[in-house]
Amino acid sequence: MHRIHLSALALASLATPLAAQGWIDVAPPRVPNQSSPSIVRVASEVRSTIEGRIVRVEVEERFRNTGGGLAEGSYLYPLPGEAVFQNFSLWMGEQELRGEMMNAEQARGIYEEIVRRQRDPALLTLAGHGLVRAQVFPIQPGETRKVVLRYTQLVERTGDALRIRYALGARGGSSGTWRLTIPEEATYGTPYSPSHSLTTRRNSGRLELTIDTRDGGDIDVLVPLRRGLVGTTVLTSAPGGEDGYAMLLLAPPATEEGPVVPRDLSFVVDVSGSMSGQKLDQAKAALRQALGTLRPEDRFRLVAFSSGIRHFHDGWAPVTAATLRDARSFIDRLEADGGTNISGALDAVLGASVAEGRLPIVLFLTDGVPSVGEQQPDRIAELAAGRIGRARVFTIGVGHDVNTYLLERLAKEGRGSVEYVAPDASVEVAVGNLVGKLRRPALVNLRIVESPVRFLDLSPVQLPDLFFGEELVIFGRYHGEGRGAVVIEGERNGHRERFTTEAVFPKVASGNEFIPKLWASRRIGDLTRQIRIEGASDDLIRQVRELGLRHGILTEYTSYLVQEPGVVATRRDMLMPMPMRNMAPAASPAAQTGQVAFDRASESGKMSQASTLAEAESVADDKFRAIGGSSSELKRVGGRVFMRTAGVWTDVNHSDSLRVLTVTPFSAAYFAIARALPDLAASLTVGDTVLVAGQRASLKIAAGGRDKLSEAEVREFVRAFRGATS
Repeated sequence: MHRIHLSALALASLATPLAAQGWIDVAPPRVPNQSSPSIVRVASEVRSTIEGRIVRVEVEERFRNTGGGLAEGSYLYPLPGEAVFQNFSLWMGEQELRGEMMNAEQARGIYEEIVRRQRDPALLTLAGHGLVRAQVFPIQPGETRKVVLRYTQLVERTGDALRIRYALGARGGSSGTWRLTIPEEATYGTPYSPSHSLTTRRNSGRLELTIDTRDGGDIDVLVPLRRGLVGTTVLTSAPGGEDGYAMLLLAPPATEEGPVVPRDLSFVVDVSGSMSGQKLDQAKAALRQALGTLRPEDRFRLVAFSSGIRHFHDGWAPVTAATLRDARSFIDRLEADGGTNISGALDAVLGASVAEGRLPIVLFLTDGVPSVGEQQPDRIAELAAGRIGRARVFTIGVGHDVNTYLLERLAKEGRGSVEYVAPDASVEVAVGNLVGKLRRPALVNLRIVESPVRFLDLSPVQLPDLFFGEELVIFGRYHGEGRGAVVIEGERNGHRERFTTEAVFPKVASGNEFIPKLWASRRIGDLTRQIRIEGASDDLIRQVRELGLRHGILTEYTSYLVQEPGVVATRRDMLMPMPMRNMAPAASPAAQTGQVAFDRASESGKMSQASTLAEAESVADDKFRAIGGSSSELKRVGGRVFMRTAGVWTDVNHSDSLRVLTVTPFSAAYFAIARALPDLAASLTVGDTVLVAGQRASLKIAAGGRDKLSEAEVREFVRAFRGATS
């Protein structure tokens, strides 16, 4: 077996995929005209276990040679710089291979050489990592080999949480799972991932977390420590030259301890004629499910409305076996008929006297517009607003016939949320998810009372109540810089409680790039909702448009996308902010019904509630496809939108007023800029010739550009690109 040298590594087969986790670089065939091998990963599983402040990681991967020739090469695995390599195993009979560890500086040369030879910038996302390299035994055509690598890593502490990160790189694989096991689960709160959808299971005293890695993207998980009633963590992102971005994570324990906040719940359901059939059956099932979440200290009301109003009980019903049995009988007898008396239903449940220590919650479900009694949505909302008081109002709109203005306005006035259920979706699931979330209140009337910096444009705008087992994630901007305590107050059983965390708010700092993207998504959702409720204004439209352009988020006010439905704009002047035909002021309250209104309201809701990059990207991708994103002339990469203009993939944020630095692809200057601006790695994968916009300067990757840059030139360009003034 001969040794694979770096020269062979650099000349790795172009057919070899650079996928998530590790990969195998295949050496060129030693026999002329021999069939080329092709190595693909068929499975990948990462198993991690926290032991005190150490996480032990075991990576198991299987690779298959799907080509026609013998495969030899090196297995490469990007290792976090602070990790400690333990061992590597690749078995061939009784023989086991061992790997060697290279630091980040040694690894960088290998990464850049592969990028240069394969012309694939995706690998740049791993710059700054160390590298494990091991020689691979020959893999015959059709043969599969298993690789197992183990290392340990110090767990990062961030505020009141442990932070675990795992580098997947820019590409996903065909299959893969990341698992984290935490013993002594009672000492931890509800985990949260800003990067991926997270499955959490508590099993025999252990906390088990799972993430599907097929979609790629680096994993970031926060596991709150049980420290008092609420664990608080603050993360920041500060590009420089502008206000910073912040994320606040408030994580109560999964189960309550001590006295709980008693609830007064009002379940209000539409039983008009349009609810007949499956919708009513699902609504009744959802009500039965909601009854199952009631606790002995709660009180409840059941109100069904059509042309008239039907009450299960006069006033509040206590939670007893008898009342629950009678309530289920009341639900079983409900039938759909008549019109939709929304104003009468709201009158029946709002304005009731509620003791100070109790939390009043109204769940309001309807599938239509008001047709009996007061029928003007703005008038109904205005009258309801005067009677909501301390009640939290959560509205559920079923189907396209609902009036989105009314549902949005009721939820806003009631400090709740609105859920839209598409005609083919399940009412039972939507209601079940909501009542499950609202089951155990931890703190109400939250507010930030102290901070070393001034927060701006928080989302949610008004902090909602905090529930056990449900983390609250707040995104916002901050003005200034500083270090100190962030203090948040809330109420529990009539008493004020404070919880504090120390945080640093830098003026300039790299990392946590997910925070600006998630903040922008939420902010656009909040602004478009505000437009529907209050009406459009030039300032609101400008804010939506600018956020969409900068962060690559598609909105109905993004002017560069389409001229006509389904036709991509290719004229260069369409990239400039200018009015669109569909950029009319928000429709009147009475006209905000039908599928278009439903879809836009639903989209805004998903954006304003996005807590992970996966959720935000899903909404953005749906919008991108709906209004022209399937065209070969548009790409959305790395939070930016690019349009192909005269053969150049041009960032739509670029304007002729920006100075342009042009560098040659894969030259020394190219890698110097990539190292200085690591967040551009994804954008550099768009095409061979690309123009990426910055604040005061843009970067163009094209033949004939600069091959070398001095350190001073790189620093000066980065300042201009970031918009820094000093």
